[in-house]
Amino acid sequence: MTPSTGPDGVRFRDLNRNGRLDPFEDPRLAPEERADDLLARLSLPEKIGLLFHTVIEQGPSGTLLEGPGAISKTGTRQVVLDKHLTHFNVHALGTPREAARWHNALQELAEQAPHGIPVTISTDPRHGSSENAGASFAAGSFSRWPEPLGIGALHDEETCRQYAEVVRAEYVAVGIRMALGPTLDLATEPRWARQQHTFGQDPGLVSRLGEAFLRGVRGDGAGLGSVACVVKHFPGGGPQKDGEDAHFPYGKEQVYPAGRFEDHLAPFRPAVAMGVAGVMPYYGMPVGLERDGGPVPAVGFAFNGPLLHGLLREELGHDGLVLTDWELINDNHVGDQVLPARAWGVEHLDAPGRMELLLEAGCDQFGGEECVEVLAELVAAGRVPPERIEVSARRALLVKFRLGLFDDPYVDEDAAERVVGSEEFRRAGMQAQAASVTVLQDGAGLLPVGSGRRRVYAEGLAADQVARLGQPVTHPQDADLAVVRLQAPFEPRSDLFLEAWFHQGSLDFPPGLPVRLARIAEHCPLIVDVLLDRPAVLTPLLPVAAVLTVSYGTGDGAFVDALTGVVAPRGRLPFDLPRSMDDVRAHHEDQPGLDRPLFPAGFSATRPASSA
Repeated sequence: MTPSTGPDGVRFRDLNRNGRLDPFEDPRLAPEERADDLLARLSLPEKIGLLFHTVIEQGPSGTLLEGPGAISKTGTRQVVLDKHLTHFNVHALGTPREAARWHNALQELAEQAPHGIPVTISTDPRHGSSENAGASFAAGSFSRWPEPLGIGALHDEETCRQYAEVVRAEYVAVGIRMALGPTLDLATEPRWARQQHTFGQDPGLVSRLGEAFLRGVRGDGAGLGSVACVVKHFPGGGPQKDGEDAHFPYGKEQVYPAGRFEDHLAPFRPAVAMGVAGVMPYYGMPVGLERDGGPVPAVGFAFNGPLLHGLLREELGHDGLVLTDWELINDNHVGDQVLPARAWGVEHLDAPGRMELLLEAGCDQFGGEECVEVLAELVAAGRVPPERIEVSARRALLVKFRLGLFDDPYVDEDAAERVVGSEEFRRAGMQAQAASVTVLQDGAGLLPVGSGRRRVYAEGLAADQVARLGQPVTHPQDADLAVVRLQAPFEPRSDLFLEAWFHQGSLDFPPGLPVRLARIAEHCPLIVDVLLDRPAVLTPLLPVAAVLTVSYGTGDGAFVDALTGVVAPRGRLPFDLPRSMDDVRAHHEDQPGLDRPLFPAGFSATRPASSA
């Protein structure tokens, strides 16, 4: 849209195409005044559309996708112009130029709506190595960093802020203006599948890194260069019963046998005090939790009025958005798989009843849903008053106005190509990946591995990186050094949609692995690295590894940088490592730290142990 010129020469976008400067179009006015003016102009369907935040997909070569995609339910034109949705969680993206082109096309489409409300694009984390359609995306064209757990291993607020500034720059370049994060959960239950997106187990460290991330992503303040954050998963999603994840029916219960609810709540207090744009409650339902002298209802946190209205809104003072986690109202059918609606504790309610309860509890937006007709029917039946819709619609509009989307939502394709994945950002990410590597054992002083005419046997390491260490060989008996990279163990599952992407279950390696590694170690010194997306039981690896390291999404090149001393590995454990699965099973899910860990949080063999 070509900007118009109003009184006093002010440039504005005539979004409702009436030929005059209306208050909601006036960039000189405060966001609150603009939101109030626009809200009074909107039809009920437009207001209802602001309460939905669903998945969207890019079409080929940066085009708009029409018709259902692999994940999205409805074609782009229908969901924007017919359903009036303006908040979308984007999944797969192409090149930076294609992503920018798609975003601009989406904003052009939104201009055709009656009041031209610009679109807000959100995303789950996409600067790490893990690909999980329910939680995160591999970096692709974006600069690659360690997973947040690796940022936690650095115990460094300045690096976390730098990481967040890069995230902000790359997101803004392609039009992503809302981050669904940071994840402020505590990694207290060793079996839980989502620990790699946390900063670790310590409430103080997670609070400090959370603040640093929010400062970095927000930048100098709200405006065209800022990204709004939705912190998750309130009031702390870590203490899942038996470590099972609340995405799935068998993981619906969240428990507090050690009475540590306040530890899990702690990182959300400073985030709310900073004025974070949004908060996302977790799927889980608290079981046996008491607060303020009474029981907390055993229903999912998004349905939980005492925790949303009472704790989040009234006690903590959050006046921004509350965005539910995905698909609490309707089952999700993808191909021949299903993922039941995560309406834990209220499964007996139908879709209208669930939506009504979410609004009563204090939620503003329904994540992963686009069933606008259900809300319209609730209003028509008198079960949800129009005034309640306006409260949440205003909160959604305020975020858009504060981000400057009404004044200029477009991005520059050339700039996107320059900024996203720039050499500077990639170098910084590589440095952080290497630095986050944690050395647990190096009794022989093998590190750093110097240059030399050695023969190297390797598993799980790219051939070009093996060549940096020496001459590759195919058999351990021919080697002077062996390097093996392993994934932390998990139990594969694939019955429900998304389940295959979540690493859950036992943390024990198969019994044959230590035997096989011992045979390798008979021939040459063995370096073992374990990718810790969860705290694996490493006890059987200690006798066979000359060097034992752990990493958190570190690529092969950055790992070899750490081995060779190009970058000194300075990571310290962000959580305790268990001695055995018996110790894990005996541990209280909500308690930060184990009673008798194999290695404690904060440990590194390269520096003295210190508290997190």
